[in-house]
Amino acid sequence: MELTNEFVKRVLKNLPASEPRDFLFKNWSFGGKPTKEGFGMLPVPGVDAERLLGRITDVDHYVGNLAHVVECRTVADAAYTPPQQTRFYQRVKIPLLGDVHHELLMERLGKHEGYEIAAWTILESETAALNKKKGMRSQYNEGCWLIGEGVVGYALSSAPRKDDVGFLKWKAMTVGADAAAPKILRENIEAMSKWTARG
Repeated sequence: MELTNEFVKRVLKNLPASEPRDFLFKNWSFGGKPTKEGFGMLPVPGVDAERLLGRITDVDHYVGNLAHVVECRTVADAAYTPPQQTRFYQRVKIPLLGDVHHELLMERLGKHEGYEIAAWTILESETAALNKKKGMRSQYNEGCWLIGEGVVGYALSSAPRKDDVGFLKWKAMTVGADAAAPKILRENIEAMSKWTARG
């Protein structure tokens, strides 16, 4: 399967030459965005790629298994065929700042450069139509999961719409998000791996 997702291409370009022995984080600026793009990678001995991909695409059960996700559900859409493609709504609670929500499309992209990959992109018009009283709407949100031999990676690029937040909250959600990224990415990898291991 040819890889056309430009974000995933940038992530693959920035991956280390050899798989890490401990948690690894890397980020970079791109396209004038107010937040950096980045990824975390963590050794997960014995990880089963197909089982992990099954959890990643099981968006209806994110709540209670992944930190800060307070609402997440599949959105029926004949244009997409789960589990290869899944349209879904997600609302995430950011401690001290409030909720962010969006509609996303998750796609299984197959194997590239030794990694099984599932990636998501924002559905812009659907997200723009969401009620901002229920949470800040994302301006952009894209990312991917990478599963290799004994290693799991999680990459993310996200920010809320500037007109949905005040100046101080905007700074906290952009500059602050970059500072918090290593911790958040590691926690997500650990949570997804533990959920998968529970069966």
